[in-house]
Amino acid sequence: MNKKLLMVIAVGLALGGGVAQAADTVKIGLMAPLTGSWASEGQGMKKIVELLAEQQNAKGGVLGQKIEVVTEDDGGDPRTASLAAQRLTTQGVAAVVGTYGSSVTEASQAIYDEARIPQIANGSTAIRLTEKGFKLFFRTAPRDDEQGRMAAQTIEKLSFKKVAILHDSTSYAKGLAQEANDLLKKKGAEVVFFDALTPGERDYNAILTKLKGAKPEVVLFTGYYPEAGLLLRQKKEMNWKVPFIGGDATNNPDLVKIAGKEAAEGFYFLSPPVPQDLDTPEAKAFLADYQKKYGEAPASIWAVLAGDGFRVAAAGIAGAKSTEGGKIAAYLHKDLKNFSGLSGPISFDAKGDREGDVYRVYQVDAEGKFVLQK
Repeated sequence: MNKKLLMVIAVGLALGGGVAQAADTVKIGLMAPLTGSWASEGQGMKKIVELLAEQQNAKGGVLGQKIEVVTEDDGGDPRTASLAAQRLTTQGVAAVVGTYGSSVTEASQAIYDEARIPQIANGSTAIRLTEKGFKLFFRTAPRDDEQGRMAAQTIEKLSFKKVAILHDSTSYAKGLAQEANDLLKKKGAEVVFFDALTPGERDYNAILTKLKGAKPEVVLFTGYYPEAGLLLRQKKEMNWKVPFIGGDATNNPDLVKIAGKEAAEGFYFLSPPVPQDLDTPEAKAFLADYQKKYGEAPASIWAVLAGDGFRVAAAGIAGAKSTEGGKIAAYLHKDLKNFSGLSGPISFDAKGDREGDVYRVYQVDAEGKFVLQK
């Protein structure tokens, strides 16, 4: 009698274990700056990834299981990012989407690589990120050498000969500044100023005075939108009318809020297409769904590129028929070709870089809107 009872209990436990296993989810991590000076980017990333997960789960999820998004805040800081990455590696995620800043991503790369977890960055364009040989690192954003070429071409097209270059010493900004500096000199332009500001300060009058003293015809700023907005506002306050061109990290609506519409007007920046200019059927349908759910359009292309990172991660898991990192990465490298992303076709080269031409030139108009330049 006891043996029968034990057998019933054993069968019950086995069935119970089966039910629990079937209820398991496929976890995809999101590392984003939910706090700090880039919080608007991180919040946008979270909204888009959560909506895409909701939509994917309505279609059955992946590998017959629901997708669970596990989010960690990197605070836009390399030190916080390493802790966030370590936490994600202990939570059973199959892949990680993020993050936004290159130096923040750089602090997490080795952690994910050692844990054999594919990482798909969305706003990290620094060249050196894909020169380290990490086989599980990818990005849906383009590289800064492509952006550097676009910056030099734009400055040449606008007929500026005397150029000042200002960066903020981060991996992204310094790398882009050096790339643009080298290309501009090859094109015969005179770089009359090359230096860095300290990010996070509230008063940039001293560096603006130095810039003005160099008498450039244009200033190329390769840092991020919070500092760009302050520079534009304080430049206007000192009545200095030299045009500014920004790198892609200045593409955020908060730039106009910080600078004010009048000070921001005329500012050029380089970027992948902003959300309203995305023209794929997938993008148009998703933007309509986003508007319906959140009552607004996505503010930033970098958040959209995080969405593409999520879609690529899900496609990699489905294509590899596995949540094992090495198999997912192998599928993304070899088999994912011209994947239909929100931002256009996505394929990766051997280094994990996105293939194809992505950059455009925008200018801020009198209403603070970002207008694509033809």
